[in-house]
Amino acid sequence: MKVAKFGGSSLASAAQIRRVLEIVRADKRRKFIIVSAPGKRTSADTKVTDALIAYYKSCKAHDEQSIESSQQWIIQRFKTIYDELGLTSDILSTITQNIIGLATLSQSNPFTYDTFLAAGENNNALLIADYFSSEGIHSRYIHPSDAGIFVSSDPGNARLLPEANEHIKYLNELDEVLIIPGFFGVTNENEVCTFSRGGSDITGSIIAAGVKAELYENFTDVDGIFAAHPGIVKAPVHVKELTYREMRELAYSGFSVLHDEALLPVFRAHVPLVIKNTNNPTHPGTKIVISRETKGAPVVGIASSSGFSSLYISKYLMNREIGFGRKVLSVLEKLAIRFEHMPTGIDDMSIIIRSRYLTPPVSKALIANLTESLHPDEAYINRDFSIITLVGEDMKEHIGVTAKATAALSKKGINIAMLSQGSSEVSVMFIVKEKDEREALRAIYSAFFD
Repeated sequence: MKVAKFGGSSLASAAQIRRVLEIVRADKRRKFIIVSAPGKRTSADTKVTDALIAYYKSCKAHDEQSIESSQQWIIQRFKTIYDELGLTSDILSTITQNIIGLATLSQSNPFTYDTFLAAGENNNALLIADYFSSEGIHSRYIHPSDAGIFVSSDPGNARLLPEANEHIKYLNELDEVLIIPGFFGVTNENEVCTFSRGGSDITGSIIAAGVKAELYENFTDVDGIFAAHPGIVKAPVHVKELTYREMRELAYSGFSVLHDEALLPVFRAHVPLVIKNTNNPTHPGTKIVISRETKGAPVVGIASSSGFSSLYISKYLMNREIGFGRKVLSVLEKLAIRFEHMPTGIDDMSIIIRSRYLTPPVSKALIANLTESLHPDEAYINRDFSIITLVGEDMKEHIGVTAKATAALSKKGINIAMLSQGSSEVSVMFIVKEKDEREALRAIYSAFFD
């Protein structure tokens, strides 16, 4: 059997949902269907999840006019799909009551925001299960609490509890096509708790691992993974197969086709994953596996991501000072700052941090704390960096990969601020200024793929 997850663009309209129905009909092994909230129908449209965020803010502000406006917009969005699908059941009434009922939730409950966010997926699952049944598919809506998706009590950052898999595997005993809302689970106190944004991918992975599926199909609006971003590089190479390690690196580094946290459950369960296109379902897509059959190329993909800053610390004889690194990390922990990379020298250290964590007050406190505890010769923050990441499991078998990329950047007059390579040698990261990101990505892509 297969688990199939459909993203927001795949479920944005009645026409898209009809495509999903045909995809499910085409393969009887597609028994577990994970659904997202309706996405944008056009570039100017609003995602249902974004509308729910606006609704929550209106409720928090006690703005009655905005509350009613938000309710009507969301209800009308579901009604449009309901009408266009030709449904006649009372499911729209249930959805309407669910949406209006959100406004009665306590604003003091830390899980209320998550409950608002999850309403897009939950009500869409109700609607799709009803539609599938009306079209003769023996289907059933399953709430995450009934699916056994029990998670930690971390609003917006839920983690699956170890005991959940014992509950999830019993879904195999149900003979219907199961429609499960993505993006959220329930705590031991029965509170709705969401994964991070885009977390429907995570739900699909959890279910695929829990039921020991033969394949996890992640349907989106592209024909799989490409060797670089199509919006930056013209007609990049389509990637037929990736390892989990390669996909993890690419997803982290800017490939937004798949949530990077969605890889762990299926990786541990040895369930292969394929990324496919709802609008082109016969295309093979990109398969993600433990070990690739295709070998040879040193680089399988090049990703880029912006919005980074560098914390630079310099102190003479730093390498002789026991506990120096621990003290630096203690300061970051104290200020709740996560770091991404830490290239070091003998007497200096650069720590790459996402700029959103370094607000002016936090930056000021960071430098003050470091100065007080470490007495460095220098400590300052540089901003506006991007990371270009070359990824490939076979990179370590080829000499000169870094030199080839460096030469490509040099030819374009692009300065490398920092360079980082992990001990696994699956990726090499070039830190450049944000203004050079697009040109740097094109230059390195050309060096390896043209």
